[in-house]
Amino acid sequence: MSTTQSPRTGTRGRIVEVALELFSEQGYQETSLREIADRLGVTKAALYYHFKTKDDIVHGIIEQAASPIDEVIAWGEGKPWTPELRDELIRRFAAGAVGRAPLLRFFHENQPALRDSSSGLAFKERMVAMIKLVHGPEATPADRLRAAMALFSFHTALFLLKQDLEAGPEAACATGMVTSLAQATDAALEVALEIAERIEPRG
Repeated sequence: MSTTQSPRTGTRGRIVEVALELFSEQGYQETSLREIADRLGVTKAALYYHFKTKDDIVHGIIEQAASPIDEVIAWGEGKPWTPELRDELIRRFAAGAVGRAPLLRFFHENQPALRDSSSGLAFKERMVAMIKLVHGPEATPADRLRAAMALFSFHTALFLLKQDLEAGPEAACATGMVTSLAQATDAALEVALEIAERIEPRG
């Protein structure tokens, strides 16, 4: 059975990958299903076999990229909150940050089209669940904000990476420049843990 499903799984994953590239390059609204099929080298009928609409593809993109977040949430739910749990949640979240980089760029560059979409809202719900796990029960407004800032430091680090890379190779040696995705993620994890350290247990 696994042999029969593998080609479908591979094709579906390739569609998601190519669609994400095109959405990021051209914008969600400006990209047609025909263009996605053409870049894949398949017919629209073959594309429809896996995804009926662009919204279906976006859902597939988010489900694939957000799977590591779901795993972290599942791991953390039900555990008593401690500073050690807080830090481990952030580390596990950081471990999947590299894989989410294309998704975050896609969200950033297509905000108007995705803000109220079901897929966009589903990703937002995941982030809210992560924030709640990081700050724990009975958190103060300040600690809720710290938890959010800790997680969103990874998004900010990717933004800084994009800006630094666009500055060109001449500026790459400048102090403070971020030159790789791993470097950006490491810096974000350091800052996230520093922010989260001030979230204290209640009660």
